[in-house]
Amino acid sequence: MITVQAPLHVAINVSDLNHAQRFYGGVLGLQPVERPFSFPGVWYQVGAFQIHLIVAEGYQSTPQNPEKWGRNGHLALAISDLEAAKAALVQAGCPVQTSASGRATLFTQDPDGNIIELSAV
Repeated sequence: MITVQAPLHVAINVSDLNHAQRFYGGVLGLQPVERPFSFPGVWYQVGAFQIHLIVAEGYQSTPQNPEKWGRNGHLALAISDLEAAKAALVQAGCPVQTSASGRATLFTQDPDGNIIELSAV
């Protein structure tokens, strides 16, 4: 039997690293960390977890369920202030969809269409 002890990272494909960095570092406010590789990308530290952006030329995410973003593959992040997050996303021109379940959660997409869930804790 495999015993999983903790999540380590998620790797997310992006087509344009500069656009992705403006979203993840600028809009979401994540802090980059050093990475030991030379291929194009950037890593962000979130607590004990990392988000690895990896450049894949021509990449574009296509949600299977465009009506309800939470029913697609997505990255979920805990936030403290849902209204402030929504205002920042709208100001940055990012798409926003509230949770259909009524939870204190909203969804957005990065410049490549990858879905990000932001949940108030």
